[in-house]
Amino acid sequence: MNKAKTFFIWGLYILFTPFLLAQTLTSTVLDSTTQKPVPYATVLLNNKGVITNEEGKFTFLMDEGVQEMDSLFISCIGYESIGKPLKEFKGKTILLAPKAIELREVIVSNKDYTPEEILKLVEDNIEKNYHYGFTKKRLFLRESYSNYIEKSDYRIKESTIPALNREFLDSVLRSVPTNDTYYTEVLGDLYGNEEEDDQKLDLIKASELYDKSSRLDLENLEERFNEIVKKNVKTDSYFKVKSGLFGTKMDADELFEAEVDSNDVKSLNKELEETTERKKFFSNYKKRTLANLYTNLPIFEDSDYNVLWKSRRYDLTLEAFTFIGDKALYVIEFKPKRSEEFRGKLYIDANDFALVKMDFENVEPLRKFKLLGISLNEYLAKGSILFGKDGDGKYSLRYYEITKGNRVGFKRPVKIIEKNKNVKGRRKQNELHLKIDAAFNGRNKYEVVVFETNPISESAFESFTEKKNVLPQYMPNYDPEFWQGYSIMEPNTAIKEFTSEVKEEE
Repeated sequence: MNKAKTFFIWGLYILFTPFLLAQTLTSTVLDSTTQKPVPYATVLLNNKGVITNEEGKFTFLMDEGVQEMDSLFISCIGYESIGKPLKEFKGKTILLAPKAIELREVIVSNKDYTPEEILKLVEDNIEKNYHYGFTKKRLFLRESYSNYIEKSDYRIKESTIPALNREFLDSVLRSVPTNDTYYTEVLGDLYGNEEEDDQKLDLIKASELYDKSSRLDLENLEERFNEIVKKNVKTDSYFKVKSGLFGTKMDADELFEAEVDSNDVKSLNKELEETTERKKFFSNYKKRTLANLYTNLPIFEDSDYNVLWKSRRYDLTLEAFTFIGDKALYVIEFKPKRSEEFRGKLYIDANDFALVKMDFENVEPLRKFKLLGISLNEYLAKGSILFGKDGDGKYSLRYYEITKGNRVGFKRPVKIIEKNKNVKGRRKQNELHLKIDAAFNGRNKYEVVVFETNPISESAFESFTEKKNVLPQYMPNYDPEFWQGYSIMEPNTAIKEFTSEVKEEE
């Protein structure tokens, strides 16, 4: 074949090959006026979509058959929507223009509704507007955990084992990381009825990102503690661990076991981690997490965010009007009158009275108690829920984000007493008496992106069998190649820059 003919064939190939050659579209959506990122904008192509992250970034994976003339649509509340052929999206940024708030008369209505009347119309149209029944949802779940030690004070009141002194206990505290961050991500298909807890999850891929160095420090600490105990404690002793009124018994051999080659321990731990039971546990845990999020959507009557169903318990204010593209939205602020737990804003379509978005935040701790020096304060539950209209005209969940915060405190005396009934005289042999004042604070963030929702029959749900054969792949550092070829929510800068202090062993 001569060169001219070869170039001609390649020219035709390039000319008529669909746009799928690009594989993905990666960009950042910015406000055209402020140049600031536009978070949680919806990006749609051929009825499939992704959501921009809090930094306005997104990556869209192209399906086979996508053409360069297919239109990509981007929309966000308060902005003009844009829609144009893929080939016209060039560069690393996409600009959205803020939508000017028009006069009240633009709301398509022959009546000035009160906030209460609007919510009643939302309730009356819920079954018509939303997917009820069994569905299959392709989704992505990201969980981010951040924990830190607020306080770790202690005082030794008595210790008859010289090695268990302040120097050792200070080294214990140094071995425990003051900050701990953990990320896990899963992609899968969720089957079921959103109103019910009975769901089925087909995991496709999963990852976890954290620093293993903290585990290594704790293993070294355990070895040191066991050495101290073996040198100072009789093997036929037993212990009484007391904290005020409470106590428990522990045999000495429960504190340490016979020495085993460290390589054997590592091999055994690895085998245990990869058992079928762990795969089942991981799948079931993710399924429960997703089920809990779905069953708590505000379109369901039993939701914690019950303003649609119990509006009389809230002070409602028709705050403003806004737009998502050319669609007018009512904006209603809600605040609890008495015992309800959440305040926030509702964004409601002025045409079909569908709830499009809810922002919420707790006004008081969701749970709080303090008893005998033990305290718990669930002080934060804040997030957003976004619904979108599918090709069949029904709305379904597009994005769900919630951040939860809790604080646990421990302020109690602790005694560890060694006793031995085989020793003549008094049974008490050694004692460590501490007074501990510690507090731990944690933030957990859950993000769910739903790429597509399709109705299925109950029989299709019943016949589907979960495989439960996926374990998360551990990553000591963020790996941008791991999710290549899959649609996910673009990671934020904190995830991309995460680095473990100790790299994973080969």
